[in-house]
Amino acid sequence: MSTVGGEIFSVVRTDSQTLARCGILRTAHGIVHTPAFMPVGTQATIKGLLPHLVEGTGTEIILSNTYHLLLRPKPETVAALGGLHRFMGWHKPILTDSGGFQVFSLAQLTRIEERGAVFRSHLDGSLVELTPERAIEVQELLGSDIAMVLDHVVALPNERSVIEDAMERSLRWAERCQKAHQRKDQWLFGIVQGGLEPDLRLRCVEELVQMGFDGYAIGGLSVGEPPAEMYRILDVVAPSLPAERPRYLMGVGRPIDLLEAIARGVDLFDCVMPTRNGRNAMAFTEAGPLRMRNACHERDPRPMDPTCPCLACTFSRGYIRHLFMAREMLGPILVSLHNIAFYQRLLRQARAAIEAGSFGDFLEEKRATWSRTTMEDEDELENRSS
Repeated sequence: MSTVGGEIFSVVRTDSQTLARCGILRTAHGIVHTPAFMPVGTQATIKGLLPHLVEGTGTEIILSNTYHLLLRPKPETVAALGGLHRFMGWHKPILTDSGGFQVFSLAQLTRIEERGAVFRSHLDGSLVELTPERAIEVQELLGSDIAMVLDHVVALPNERSVIEDAMERSLRWAERCQKAHQRKDQWLFGIVQGGLEPDLRLRCVEELVQMGFDGYAIGGLSVGEPPAEMYRILDVVAPSLPAERPRYLMGVGRPIDLLEAIARGVDLFDCVMPTRNGRNAMAFTEAGPLRMRNACHERDPRPMDPTCPCLACTFSRGYIRHLFMAREMLGPILVSLHNIAFYQRLLRQARAAIEAGSFGDFLEEKRATWSRTTMEDEDELENRSS
């Protein structure tokens, strides 16, 4: 057993077959065992789920979002009500995304300037400015355990000049975020940009590491590139990041992508996929996905996944289908809960495989199973947070 790291993060076990590792991330609101998956509570809620239900799945950390809370109800309101943990009734760790991806994907009429991003709210069309300094101010008001620097996200594939310009701007913004950051009980993570260009990614890593952040995220992926291209970049970037700091792959959530990234040394993940697909009647199971509106489930007495101990799996497939066909809100709630439980169990299995030194075998088994059961059906699986 080897241990590296210190106050923020410790690697407690490395896999003998891959670059996968188990670690402990320490925050002001508790520890997180990595590799870890963060369900997305975009607007200070995991949609449809009470905090104790989310905690019951084994979730140790969740994500919320600067962009959305900046627009509504505004971070000053959250701070006046005791901060984000008290506001949403979640007392374990929270990571807040800086809003860079949402500016890229949701905002209307976005204009990127050196000062920051100027955009019109997707809610009411009002003009909003998000600078690196404001992104940090918002996250400090929210009181999250981990804050992210503001970055400039661009679509992939793209011209190298566009990607390089966004990467260099992200570096300048990261430095401004670091200078603005004051909270001592909040970690600040840098974000590696550079598209699908290995040399740009490595240059970004080098400059971010010189600045010295508490952790490092890999951003700008799962924005249109094939999975193989993402894996190629992870092969370059993840091992180049400091071993004594946590590594976070942003917005990537297909189950196979999580395992492939873990094999390359990634520690943290987030995605809306478990809850978004849950609300749309897709249940993840060990044997592959189920579409719960399908007529084949009408009289099926079995649970969605016989191997799953979650609350949702105390009900029959027939009942779950009925809820969706009747448009009862309990259907999306139960399948969302089950999907988060599936993800957390998958990550527990991954940690156990790393502890046993057999993660490579575990990954091969999942590759084989899921390739047979269309776990990677692109028409059904949405793979990016919003």
